[in-house]
Amino acid sequence: MTKDDIIQHWVDSSEVDFKAMESLFANGHYVWSLFTGHLVLEKLLKACYVKYIDNKFPHIHHLLKLAEGANLELSEEQKNFLLEVTAFNIDARYSDHKSRFYKKATREFSTYYVKTIKEFRQWLIKKINS
Repeated sequence: MTKDDIIQHWVDSSEVDFKAMESLFANGHYVWSLFTGHLVLEKLLKACYVKYIDNKFPHIHHLLKLAEGANLELSEEQKNFLLEVTAFNIDARYSDHKSRFYKKATREFSTYYVKTIKEFRQWLIKKINS
C-alpha cells in the first residue's frame, strides 16, 4: 500500500465510524456514540501521522499522543479536549468505569462532545487534505 492508500484507508474508516456515531447519538446511545467519536478522531489522527511522519503509525489509542506524534500544533483547549475524549475509550469499555460514565453521558453532556468531535474532525480533514 502506498502512503496515500494508507491515509485514504484511515479517512474512509473514520467516515464509517462518523456515521455510526451520529446514528448512535440520534437513537440515545450516548455512551457508545462518544466511544465511536473517539474512534473517528483516532483514525483521522493516524491519517495525519502517516501524512506528516511515517507509514508506521503508533498502535495506540491515546489521542493527544497521536496528535503530538503527528506534530500537529494544538492549543491548550484542543489538548484538553483530546485528553477528555481519550477517556471515553476507557470509560465505555471497562465495567469499573462504565457505570459512572453511563451516569455522566447525559444528552446534554453528549451533545457538547459530539458537536466538538464534529468540529475537530473537520479541522483534521482540512489538515489531511492540505
